[in-house]
Amino acid sequence: MPKKIDHEERKVKILKTALDVFAKEGYRDSNLSLIAEQCGLSRPTLYQYFKDKDEIYYYAVKLVTGRMFLRYGQMAWDETLGGCVDRIEAICNDIIDVALNNEAALQSLMDVMLQSKRDHVDFSTIIMKRTVKLTILFKRLLNAGIKAGEIIQCDINKVSNHIFTLLEAFCFQIAFLGNFSADESKDFVATYLGAYRVKA
Repeated sequence: MPKKIDHEERKVKILKTALDVFAKEGYRDSNLSLIAEQCGLSRPTLYQYFKDKDEIYYYAVKLVTGRMFLRYGQMAWDETLGGCVDRIEAICNDIIDVALNNEAALQSLMDVMLQSKRDHVDFSTIIMKRTVKLTILFKRLLNAGIKAGEIIQCDINKVSNHIFTLLEAFCFQIAFLGNFSADESKDFVATYLGAYRVKA
C-alpha cells in the first residue's frame, strides 16, 4: 500500500528549503531544479506544487500572514486581554516574540526581498497587500477604544501606521542587527500606546 503524502506538509518543506536556497544562492541564481534537488524531489514533482520561484515566495508570505491574521483577529476582540490599548499591545508583543522565535526564516524572507529588489523584482506590493489587514485591525481597535472612552481622540490612520512602522522596524532589527532587545522594544510600544490612553 503506497504511503499517504501530506501535501500541505510537503509544500511547507519545499518552502523552507527554497528560502534557504534563495538566501545561499541569491534569488536570481536560484532555480526550481536546485530547490527540487535540495528537497530530495524530482523537478516534475516540485512543479505539482509550484510553477516558479515567485509562486514559492508568494506562498511564504501568504502562509505567514494568513496564520498571523487568524491569530490576531481573535486576540483583537478577546476582552480577557484587557481594553483596546491592552489588546493592541498584546498583538505587538506577540509579533515581536514570533519574529524572534523565527529569526532565521525572517532573515531568509528579508534576504530574498533585498536580493530580488537588486534584480528589479519587487515583492513589496505583495507584502503590502497581505499586511494591510493588520493596519486595519489596529484602526478598528483604536476606533473601538475611542468610542468606549479608553483612548483619547486621535488620528487613527496616523497612529495605526505608526504602530505598523514600529513593527516593521523591529522585524528588520531582528533579522539584521545583533543588538535587538525584546524588552526595550516592548517597553517602547507600551510607552507609545500609553500616550493615547485616557488618564483615570
